[in-house]
Amino acid sequence: MSVDIGNRLRHLRILNNLSQRELAKRAGVTNSTISLIESNSSNPSVGALKRILDGIPIGLAEFFAFEPERPKKAFYQADELVEIGKGPISYRQIGDSLFGRSLQILKECYQPGADTGKVPLVHDGEEGGIVLSGRLEVTVDDERRILGPGDAYYFESRRPHRFRCVGPVACEIISACTPPTF
Repeated sequence: MSVDIGNRLRHLRILNNLSQRELAKRAGVTNSTISLIESNSSNPSVGALKRILDGIPIGLAEFFAFEPERPKKAFYQADELVEIGKGPISYRQIGDSLFGRSLQILKECYQPGADTGKVPLVHDGEEGGIVLSGRLEVTVDDERRILGPGDAYYFESRRPHRFRCVGPVACEIISACTPPTF
């Protein structure tokens, strides 16, 4: 059985009305440390996790025993989607917490020229999406395609991948990934 430390930490941090910056300050770590843990890109040592949890405050046993109520909400208005992106890429997520969920659905918007970065993304799971408007360059391994409205992609997320808006207008996508990665 694996424990989703990142989403568990994010859920408890938000439940305690703490920003990543405030929790990092309380724990004596960098903002990026909290961000990497919450995105499950980094696994903290037991000592580091204890220091971070002291900033909430919550003990290790309570942290691992905590089980939030599963959201019962089934419908979301456009203004209820939660912004989890920054800069020229907007990621609007359905639901405020993914803790205990196995699917993440996003409405993505890439401004002209916006790019996920020169270093390809690689993570566990699968992802797919449909382009609603604009043009999106999708690179998976050594294969590159420019997708337009109605075009779609679907691949195993362990394959190195990258996204970039091409053309003069923003690109909007509806995407899903499992397990949740943000």
